[in-house]
Order: sequence, then C-alpha cells, then structure tokens
Amino acid sequence: MPTWKRTFAAVWLANTVTAIGMMAFLPFFPSQLEHLGLTDRGEIATWAGVLYGAAPLFAALSSPLWGALGDRVGRRVMILRSMLAITLFVGAMSFATSPWELLALRIAQGLFSGFVAPSITLVSVQAPAEAQSRVSGWLQTSMVLGAILGPLAGELLRAELGVGEVYLGVAVLSLVAALLVLCFAREDASSQRSDGRRLEPLGALRTLVRDIGELRGNAALRASMLLLFCLQFGMGATNPLLELHVRDVETWLGWMKPSTAALFFSMSAANLVSMPLWGRLGDRRGAYRTLRICAALCAVALLAQGLASSYEALLLARVLFGAAMAGSAPLAFGVAAAESSASQRGGAIGVVFAARAFAIAVASMAGGAISVLVGVRGLFLGSAGLLALCLVVLRPPRSGGDRGVIHNM
Repeated sequence: MPTWKRTFAAVWLANTVTAIGMMAFLPFFPSQLEHLGLTDRGEIATWAGVLYGAAPLFAALSSPLWGALGDRVGRRVMILRSMLAITLFVGAMSFATSPWELLALRIAQGLFSGFVAPSITLVSVQAPAEAQSRVSGWLQTSMVLGAILGPLAGELLRAELGVGEVYLGVAVLSLVAALLVLCFAREDASSQRSDGRRLEPLGALRTLVRDIGELRGNAALRASMLLLFCLQFGMGATNPLLELHVRDVETWLGWMKPSTAALFFSMSAANLVSMPLWGRLGDRRGAYRTLRICAALCAVALLAQGLASSYEALLLARVLFGAAMAGSAPLAFGVAAAESSASQRGGAIGVVFAARAFAIAVASMAGGAISVLVGVRGLFLGSAGLLALCLVVLRPPRSGGDRGVIHNM
C-alpha cells in the first residue's frame, strides 16, 4: 500500500473517532443549559447559539495561522495538537457549573482544536493531483459518520450516565485518535515550506500573515470562500435550534416519534452517500462550478425545512439538505488544492476552513438571537433567501479552480 494511502487510512479513522465524540454533545446544548438551571426558552436559544458558535468563531481566527505554521513545522504535529486540545478542554466541560464556564472552554477549544484542516492538508500534499476533491470528500465522510453516530450515542449516554460522563467519554476518544495519528500517519518533509531561516516567534508571525494575505488575493480561492461562507451560514444558523423546531411540528404517522437525533442521523446518512459523488463530479467538471450547484440545492432544502408543517416533511427536507451540503466542503477544499502549491497547501486550506468556521460561528450566534424575533421557522426561510442572493451576486471565476485543473503541484 502506498504511504499516502496508509496515512489517509490512519487520519480517516482518527477523524471518525474524534467526530463521533464531538457530535455526542454539540446538538444538545439546549438540554445541557436546562440541566444547568436555565428555564426561559429565549434565553436557552440565545445561549445555545452562542455556545455552538464560540468554537468555530475562534477556530476561524486561528486556523489560517495554524495552517501556515503547519506548512513549516509539519501537518501531523498540527493534528496531534488539535486532538490533545479536545481531550483537555472538552474533558473539562464535565466540571462546568454555569453557561459562562462552558463558553470559556468552547473558546479555548476553538483556538486550539481544529483538526479538519491539517488532516486534509497532510493527505492532500501526498495524494495524486487528479484526486484532490475525491480525497477531501472521503476525509469529510469521517465527519459525516461522526454526525450519524455521535448524536445517537450522545442521546443514549446522557440517558444512562449523565451529561458530565459524555464529555469525559469525548476526551478519551480524542486521546485514542491522537495515538492513531502518532503511530500510523507519516509525513513527507519535502512538502514543508522552508526559507532557510530560524523560525523566531515575531518574525514567524509576520511571515505567516504575509502568506495568508497572498492566498486571499487569489480570485478563485476568494470566490470559493465567499460562497462557502454563505452555504455554511444557512446550516449554522439553524442546526443549533433544530431541537426547538422539532417541538413545534406535528407528526402525521402515530408510530413515528419526533426525534432531533433522527433528523441529524438522516441528514448525515444522505451526506455520507452523496459526498464521494460530489468529489468525483468536482474533479471532472470543476470544483467551483459544482459548488454553485450545491448551493442552489441547499437553498431549496432550507426553504422546505422552513415550510414543513409535519415531522415527516421536515425529515424529507433534511435528507435533501444532507445530500446537497455533502459537496460544499470537499469542493471548496478542492479549489484550495487547485490554487496552491504543496508548500502553501496548509495555509490555503486553513483560509477556506476559516471562512467555513466563521460562517458557522456568526450564524449560530446570530441565529439564536434572531429566532427570538422571527421564530425558528423564519430563520430557515431567511437563510434560504440569503443563500439565493449570494448565488445571484457571485460569479464563477475563470481559473484553475473553476475548470477543475490542478495547478502549481
């Protein structure tokens, strides 16, 4: 087996284990806040959005720097850093006694624990040039499996053991994932960037910021960042409040009990099946062009969720949403791979990841507050409208990312 495939397998398994742990607690902040003593629905919705979005917000700020640093000191080190940070900060959440303590830990988690971007970078720089979107897509399936299994595991563990034990279990899973990467993943040092000078703290920071500025000047990369931001905003604004939306719909079939976990499961299952297909389509037709198709389908799915009057209709809309959203991340990362050299790959993927994380953070925080004014249903409809507007405004760039050609390899 080629070295890059062995590294891919180790990273994929480690990411799957970590993602299962993360999704065991992320969808259930409303219940956690009730456990801490909050009773007002508006206050719970606002806090749930803030807690959900705090980590992505600070990950958006730190991810480009971590990515550019990884180009110099190693991407495997960046993965280990992120998973050990999850072990520390998520494990500490089991001892939180107030929403403010949870918020502080979520901020620390966001600053230090982004593992998706360095994982994609580590495999991307070793994989063949013609398979960049597919590699990114298959790595994203680990996150989807986490989204499928995590909420179900979290719901069961909370019922059997309690909230605190769920956080400790997540910490253990992340530690196991770090050991998998340490023992089985390998890195080609020739893909790291070096200017022959010692990496001093202040000089390194200036260099990293300069590299990020150069990457943001790339038209195709910038366009994909903006479209990905709009895509993730729609999902990030609504996911934290899905548990509240379920309480507002009826069920047509008496035997089907409304379940938030089932909605996350169905969306993730559709996501898992569709993601490799989007990757292959992006490699053939162009990553950015295919990303626009994803966005159009996502707008339709968000609209359907907002208009759903029954749990069954909401379930079908979630399946469509999962199938459409499957292409967003691998295609955006595919554009980043096409528009960067191997020595700048971490910075490019970090910049795209930052756009994605910032959208989730802003959307989840704003969504909780806006839902107090327009309701959760109005939040779905508004998100669909925003995404449709972005599709009208943004135009495909004429570049390698649009044509699906890998440059600068």
